[in-house]
Amino acid sequence: MDEINNVKENFEKVKENIETKFENELDMAKLKEELRKKFADYQTTMKFMLADAPIEILCLNATIEKILLDQGFLRIYDLFNVDLIEIKGIGVARARHLASSLDKFFSML
Repeated sequence: MDEINNVKENFEKVKENIETKFENELDMAKLKEELRKKFADYQTTMKFMLADAPIEILCLNATIEKILLDQGFLRIYDLFNVDLIEIKGIGVARARHLASSLDKFFSML
């Protein structure tokens, strides 16, 4: 009879350990996902803060710089979510140059 009780107790302990471990793994997975989301938000915030720099920092040629300033693009973050080809005066070649300069800027971050 003692052996049966010992087996039952051991079974219950093993069952509790498995449940606890499973719950801990779920909690850890949720924590990791939340951390990933927070870090992604932080990266986005930092990019916007760092992009709060004047267009002149991109070292564009004078023509492209003048076109951007005339169109109201004063800061780098003004160019976020903008189709560069749609900007008046910026053709394909100038858009490539501008995109290249933006890429260089963001690769330094």
